[in-house]
Amino acid sequence: MEKHLAISLSKAIHQKARLGIMSILMASEEAEFNYFKEKLNLTDGNLSSHLSLLEKEKYIRIRKKFIKKKPKTLCRMTEKGRQAFEEYLENLEKIIRSFPPDERRSK
Repeated sequence: MEKHLAISLSKAIHQKARLGIMSILMASEEAEFNYFKEKLNLTDGNLSSHLSLLEKEKYIRIRKKFIKKKPKTLCRMTEKGRQAFEEYLENLEKIIRSFPPDERRSK
């Protein structure tokens, strides 16, 4: 039996919060921790763990700096992350196209 195309989706990206993080970074060069937190409705701890996982995969680079003695965490997508996200989107498109047009329509 042939495996379903969904198996090819990246586990690191295919999760609501991480998909949101990667989508934001794909659309912008850089984003700040608090921006993700607000837009994705995540707690500090939850966001930190998702960012850490993406950083471990080398999909994002995290940079910390201080502005007027206040810490600021900035995230940027790496080339590896951009390629992984583009591949993820291509795989989603393949899944959608794998169904005949009649089956894609809602009834």
